[in-house]
Amino acid sequence: MMMKQLPHFSEINSYQFVTFRTLDSVDDFLSRLKASTQEKESIKQMKIDAYLDSSKKGRYLNGEIIELVIDHCKSMEPECYQLICLSVMPNHIHVLFEQYKDLGEIIYKLKGGLAYKINKKLNLKGSFWERDYYDKAIRDERHLKATYDYIENNAPKASLKDAKSRFYSRYQ
Repeated sequence: MMMKQLPHFSEINSYQFVTFRTLDSVDDFLSRLKASTQEKESIKQMKIDAYLDSSKKGRYLNGEIIELVIDHCKSMEPECYQLICLSVMPNHIHVLFEQYKDLGEIIYKLKGGLAYKINKKLNLKGSFWERDYYDKAIRDERHLKATYDYIENNAPKASLKDAKSRFYSRYQ
């Protein structure tokens, strides 16, 4: 099935909410849901996140990999962005940042660097992340707060025992 590529919005100094998932977490159900044209993108993304939260597929982001992910995301400051917060779920990551470079360049460095480090740590080879990613430009302060709260509460909502270690915020 040919997947349609999502359009991406990139504007220097804007705030971005980005989600990307492990390649192994993407199955037929998720592919059909992503390709669906029946629903608004925001509703579709909520359904995808809910599915990923309960899926057992592609769950590599656990234990010491969580700290590896957080450290890598923090290492891209201040060259690429100012990291606001992130949540490392077992098979996907949510990141909120103020971008200082083109979004495509940020995602390339973020996903590429993480794929290299995680593959090396877990002794894996090949593609690690799904090719595409979801991004949403933050419209205003209220949207920023709602997105921050969503990211902060994602792991507790999924009842993950290590939820506290999965969340990073520059404000905590």
